[in-house]
Amino acid sequence: MEDLDQKRIYNQFASDNYAGICPEAWQAMQAANAGFASSYGDDLWTERACEQLRHVFETDCQVFFVFNGTAANSLALASLCRSYHSVICHELAHVETDECGAPEFFSNGTKLLHVDGPGGKFDLAEVERAITRRSDIHYPRPKVLSLTQTTEVGTVYTPDEIAAASALARRHGLRVHMDGARFANAVVSLDVAPAEITWRAGVDVLCLGGAKNGMAVGEAVVFFDRELAYEFDYRCKQAGQLASKMRFISAPWIGMLENCAWLKNARHANDCASLLEQQLAGIDGVRLMYPRQANSVFVEMPEAVAAALRAAGWRFYSFIGSGGARFMCSWQTTEHDVLQLSEAVRLAVSGTSGGDA
Repeated sequence: MEDLDQKRIYNQFASDNYAGICPEAWQAMQAANAGFASSYGDDLWTERACEQLRHVFETDCQVFFVFNGTAANSLALASLCRSYHSVICHELAHVETDECGAPEFFSNGTKLLHVDGPGGKFDLAEVERAITRRSDIHYPRPKVLSLTQTTEVGTVYTPDEIAAASALARRHGLRVHMDGARFANAVVSLDVAPAEITWRAGVDVLCLGGAKNGMAVGEAVVFFDRELAYEFDYRCKQAGQLASKMRFISAPWIGMLENCAWLKNARHANDCASLLEQQLAGIDGVRLMYPRQANSVFVEMPEAVAAALRAAGWRFYSFIGSGGARFMCSWQTTEHDVLQLSEAVRLAVSGTSGGDA
């Protein structure tokens, strides 16, 4: 049998999706594996996970579990829109750039209208222009404002910023959706209660990430306005997101939430990114592109440096434009990993330009 250890990736800062399952999630799945349980979510594990999420958010929200973030975002948006509506989001939002048209597909044609804004957060003046620029029947009527928390460039929306965005949306009759693939990292970064940056700030529905926070699979779609969840279970079924053995998606949430592992994991990832930011900031030829507020560090560096790092086995993404690189930390990243990467960047800089990059 081939030695699978040789295929493991060690020098990786590409994505928190690369990380394994954290102990708390793994143990909860093992516990759920003891004996028989009802299928399709009609089990005690799923009920307990939903109640725990209600406790965390301090409100009687309606909760659904799906396999991944694409389904969570797309089905949530489809539940808020009709085919002739539109969703306003930032131009870098995941729903715009990385869902392969799934929001449009599951909503039967709802259009995404993107606006710009500094630091991955949209400019509210631009949002209002997008809402009010036309009101005729030939234009897709704006219906939802979608925020990404944490943003695609690692910044976070503050409670006041979310409240202001929600107030603007309400004035124009729009609902508010939050893509929270890295929501836990934002909670830790802001040091606030989850409710303060969701329903108390005007968010109607949150797609809460689990896979990037230490789980194997599974996202929670949390409706703070329960009326908006009407027949959402049918959407999940039709989209192939109703798991027959739902307990293996829902049980890990119990392990993550009841022991606060979701916040512990996020805090660790954020701390590793903070250390990496400090290390990279002192290297000539490397420029920090955005404020480090969560578990990612975005830098600009010469293409030769990036090529040297990849040749040395380091993995990272460079989807943000020429010279830009994203280094992402996870619950499994260690201080040793961070220091090794930092040293590798120093060596690559000195090796490609004699330190004068």
